[in-house]
Order: sequence, then C-alpha cells, then structure tokens
Amino acid sequence: MPTPARRRGTLPVPLLGIGLLLSGRGLYSADSGSADDGPLTLGFVNGGDSRFHTCLQRSVEIAAKNNFARLVTANSRQDAATELSNIEDMIAREVDAIILQTVDTDALKRDIEKAAEADIPVFPTSVSTDPDDILGAVVVDLEAVGRLDAQWVADGAGGRDVQVAVVAGAPGAASDLLTDGFTKALPVNAEVVAEQPGMFDADKAEEVAAGMARAHPGLDGEPAVRNTIALLRGRTAKKIDHTPIRLVTEDDADTAPLYCPADY
Repeated sequence: MPTPARRRGTLPVPLLGIGLLLSGRGLYSADSGSADDGPLTLGFVNGGDSRFHTCLQRSVEIAAKNNFARLVTANSRQDAATELSNIEDMIAREVDAIILQTVDTDALKRDIEKAAEADIPVFPTSVSTDPDDILGAVVVDLEAVGRLDAQWVADGAGGRDVQVAVVAGAPGAASDLLTDGFTKALPVNAEVVAEQPGMFDADKAEEVAAGMARAHPGLDGEPAVRNTIALLRGRTAKKIDHTPIRLVTEDDADTAPLYCPADY
C-alpha cells in the first residue's frame, strides 16, 4: 500500500441522535378547573426500538401518567408503511391527538393528511411541518446541531487536512437533517470519506465505526405531552416549541441533560 504524500489527521466523528426528554411534572394545579373536561386519550406512534426511542417512549409514558392522560402506543420500527398503519389504528381507536416520532419527513405529510380526514390533530416530535396542518410540535433545529458538530471538527483540525467518517442515525427524518447540516458546514480541509447509519443504537454505531476505521486507515419529548394536552384544552402553550441545543464533549459530559428518565 503506497504511503500518502501527506499524512492526514485522525478525526472520527460520531453524529449522535437527539433525545427529547419529557418532564415528569404534572400539567395542572389543583385549582386549574380542568377536572370537568375528563381525561384525554393520546396516541403515541414511536419510530423505532433503539435506546433513543425506548427512552423517548418511557418519558412519554411518565408524562402522560403525571398529566392524567390515557396513552395508547405503537411502534413503526423504522418503516413508513407501518407508520401509516399505526396512524390508521390510532384513528380507529378515536384518540384525541397523535404524538408522532416519524420515521420519514415525506411520510409525515401523508400521516398528517390521513389523521386530518378523521379530525384528529397530530403533534410531531423532533421535526415539524406547516404549523397550519398540526396541533403543535416540539422540534430541534437538527441542521444547527449538525453545524455545531462541524464547528467542533474545524476547531479540532486546526487547519490540517482531515478525513471524517459520519455515523448517522437511521435514514430519513431526523438523521438526514443532522447529517445535511453537518456536511454542508464542514471546512474545506475536512473530507467525508465514509457515511453509514448507526440506527441511533450505541452498539450498532460502535460496530459501524470500527468497520469504517478498518476500511479507511487514514481516518486520523416532556414538552410533547404537556403541550399536546394544553393545546387540546385551549390553554396557553407554544404551538412550535424549540428544544435548546448545545455541544457536549468529553470535557463537559457530566453536565449533559439526562438522556433517559431516572427510573428507566
């Protein structure tokens, strides 16, 4: 194997998924006057069964319980056709609203239209769409998250030519927005030499990263439940709620927000 004329720096970059952590606090105070409205039934359609999705569902379950809402759950297992089937099942169950962690941004529009035909509002998590079409949303500026990671790469490279490997999430929806924001913001001295999905799973991501290293040896929502209920009740809540973002590195990992509910 010929020796390259210029040695490139080693800079593997895992692109991590975004956890939407839902609060365990109740929505209503004792004198809120909501008792006569009766409990709501919410449908939660999860996108997969990775640790991210498992933590998300556990958080939704806790928040629904603490806000006195009934919860019906389904899992699309990263398949858009299954997602539509789950939406149809929620419609048949006559839920009051559907909280949706979509598997694909193209599927999201179709799902919303299907629910709208049955007069059931949809509340997406992670990604959003036309505000006029949905009850509300908890969103993360995923392209901005990607740009944060790209800036970290630029700072670490210090002007050197570097090769970058991207361990993404699952194809479609959130992962595509993350990687798009990341790759577009990379400095000219950083070259993406490999990109594969890690499926938002730590073990899978580690396996993918190891394979990349062998192939390229030069590689140097709480607000979701709370806001859904408030908007259904006609109470004050942000229709599109943006989750704060920040870069977490090894140096400040101990200050990162809790990824999963404490009792998970």
